[in-house]
Amino acid sequence: MKAPAFEYMRPTTVSEAAGLLAASDGDARILSGGQSLVPMMNLRLAYPSALIDIARVAELATIDDRSESVLVGAAVTHARLEDGAAGDHWNGFLAHVAREIAYRGVRNRGTIGGSIAHADPAADWPVALAALGASVEIAGPSARRSVAVQDFVLGMFETGLEPDELVVGVTIPKLSRDARWSYFKVRRKAGAFADALAAVVVDRERGTARVAVGGVATGLRRIDTLECCLLDGADQATTGDRIEAALAAIDPDMDAFHSRLHKVSLSRALQEALT
Repeated sequence: MKAPAFEYMRPTTVSEAAGLLAASDGDARILSGGQSLVPMMNLRLAYPSALIDIARVAELATIDDRSESVLVGAAVTHARLEDGAAGDHWNGFLAHVAREIAYRGVRNRGTIGGSIAHADPAADWPVALAALGASVEIAGPSARRSVAVQDFVLGMFETGLEPDELVVGVTIPKLSRDARWSYFKVRRKAGAFADALAAVVVDRERGTARVAVGGVATGLRRIDTLECCLLDGADQATTGDRIEAALAAIDPDMDAFHSRLHKVSLSRALQEALT
């Protein structure tokens, strides 16, 4: 199928892009890598009156090392992160997550900002970035603001973006050299979306431990009830009963099939991060 008719715009600055969004009264959409939006338009699942292509906004393609964190521009592709363009301040975690996304052709076009803004429940970046304690940088016509990833993603395909705002980047705190992490996906084949995925990051030197899950049945969820044990290296967080209770707490209505998949992914990620 073909997409419905739309107006095409190519701003060169963030303020120009935000102004175009504001003028559209909520009918325009930002086009970044287009790996999700374009197929949705072709299937007539999305009907934007205009596409605002941010490919020429140079600021959004930059990566800025800020000592304790790294600001990754919204238009930075998965492939660039896979290839180490942001450096290795996460002991291989960021490159590993990027490498797990679909196929290289998709990674060459898809962007980190597009993934966060789309908020697909089975997407990799929302879960991985929540586990790293990252925040989303947002710009509107008159101001900018920062929101933690776990608070930015409100539900399946739902975010905290206002109609006249766009994602301009993601600020990712660095890990210490001794930090441990694990990222485990359950999927039907290589390159497919995850039925269940889990990310665990334990950084004892910096006093942080985070657990996040995602998948087609749940979307992004932070599981703080399991985090309290991780800094001490205690193994009670990995017990089957405790994992089942944590999953039941975030979604009491999860069906038995997806509950089992999440239990497998979460238990394996926890065990690997604590080994």
